Amino acid sequence: MTKDSIKGNIIDLRILKRLLQYVKPYKWNFLLLIFLTILLATLGPLRPYLVGITIDNNIAAGDYPGLLMMVGIIFGLLLLQSLVQYGHTFLSDWLGQHVIRDIRIKLYEHLLTLKLQFFDKTPIGRLVTRNVSDIETLADVFSQGLAAMMGDLLQLVVILTIMFYTDWRLTLISLSTLPLLIISTYVFKEKIKSAFNEVRNAVANLNSFVQEHITGMSIVQIFNSEEREFKKFKKINNEHRKANLRSVLYYSIYYPVAEVIQAIGIGLLVWYAAKGVIEGFTSIGVLIAFIMYIQMFFRPIRMIADRFNTLQLGIVSTSRIIKLLDSKDHIADNGDMVPEHFKGEVEFKKVWFAYEDENYVLKDISFKAHHGESIALVGATGAGKSSVINLLSRFYEINAGSIYMDGIDIKEYDLHALRRHIGVVLQDVFLFSGSIRENITLGNKDITEDQILHAAELVGALGFIQKLPGGLDYDVMERGATLSVGQRQLISFIRAMVYDPQIIILDEATSSVDSETEMMIQAAIEKVLKGRTSIVIAHRLSTIQRADKILVFDKGEIKEAGNHQELLAKNGFYTYLYNVQYKELV
Repeated sequence: MTKDSIKGNIIDLRILKRLLQYVKPYKWNFLLLIFLTILLATLGPLRPYLVGITIDNNIAAGDYPGLLMMVGIIFGLLLLQSLVQYGHTFLSDWLGQHVIRDIRIKLYEHLLTLKLQFFDKTPIGRLVTRNVSDIETLADVFSQGLAAMMGDLLQLVVILTIMFYTDWRLTLISLSTLPLLIISTYVFKEKIKSAFNEVRNAVANLNSFVQEHITGMSIVQIFNSEEREFKKFKKINNEHRKANLRSVLYYSIYYPVAEVIQAIGIGLLVWYAAKGVIEGFTSIGVLIAFIMYIQMFFRPIRMIADRFNTLQLGIVSTSRIIKLLDSKDHIADNGDMVPEHFKGEVEFKKVWFAYEDENYVLKDISFKAHHGESIALVGATGAGKSSVINLLSRFYEINAGSIYMDGIDIKEYDLHALRRHIGVVLQDVFLFSGSIRENITLGNKDITEDQILHAAELVGALGFIQKLPGGLDYDVMERGATLSVGQRQLISFIRAMVYDPQIIILDEATSSVDSETEMMIQAAIEKVLKGRTSIVIAHRLSTIQRADKILVFDKGEIKEAGNHQELLAKNGFYTYLYNVQYKELV
């Protein structure tokens, strides 16, 4: 398991600058938050000052009307402080939620433009963490981190100013234990940061294990490994418990220590101030006010360790998100051609392609498919067949050579326009949670129900759809769990047909269906492919014998080309594949 740790500067100006860009749409809300922060930092320390004046000037003098007036002022101050606190808390959380909403939308929009190659290299769990957990952490930066810390620091400055203005000697006595508190807070901050890293890694391991084993529960049960996997889970869960207990231990030590240090400071203050009252250089009101000041002064210092960790975690999360947003692994969409219709002529010219470095999976590939032609790609697994169709739709960029559509380089076409005219049916069908209708249209409201029903009838799927509860509105659940493999395959055919593409790509499209369903689909395919260019990848050679041209791939190269009879006559690669399958059948 990969371990992440919280590192880096607490205040990274570069990261904060990028984060504040997302605050610009809410500039006035942000300025109001700053104003409320300053106001809140000022209002809090005024209360002890007014209490001290009330004790010395009104209570000691027996001024009852004056006492009532001061009580009214203090009560009004408390009410105002409560309203400001409410506004500050609400606004900081409101701003945080709006910012993370905008960042999450921006990040997801960015993910949609990335190359498939990026997703091949990046774990899905990491991307989910960036788009969910890391962004949620940013909300704490506004509500519990930056805003709270700035408010605490401002309040400390105001308290110190009033304290020194009132009595510098009592101030020095009151703060005599401050170095001890700072040292203990620093030690606690470092310890709790380490403990937090352990908790964070333990949670990641736990989530990863649970997600993986729930997804693969069928394998666990098939091989009777429930008990073994349960023991593994107990071990990981125990590590999580130990990590949490370690953080609890640090908190349970630190807070009592901080309270004792604060109590010592108050004790020293009372001793010295009592002497001052007797000797006449201070008053009881000032003493009471200073006791309140100490409590107000020490509280934010005790909280600062958590503030630091919250802010630091937010900075780290922001850094990760920005790194992902700055990723350049996207398909360049510089073309501007948006044709209403494609003829469907496809040509590969000396195409070289590698997923990584120079490990080429396609080597000097050249072929041409004329309008209405059916091109079949055959060969062993890993020969490069699927790479051809991925390149045609520009899911990946070629290393060398050119690919043309109707005689024009595909890079000159608008990316969405290019893909809109290419229908793809894959071997591994992915269905989203939702209805059959939603999985067919994929949110495209221009596709009518008549179009769906016509396509369903064409591929022979209308019968089974009508038998389902709700028909097209039947909920297929996650990954299409409530449908058979063959039914999911038929839905993928409908999904491709409703867009009326000029080019049809079938990647082992009938490999997951039974022979009867395959015959039905093949009959439908013949109707659909009329007037359209098709590229078919198949291991079952019986399905592509009627293709106009068959390309035999081996180790990224085209070894043979021709129709079924021509290739058999060559007695080469194709003949070998044909004989192997024939032997398997007999």
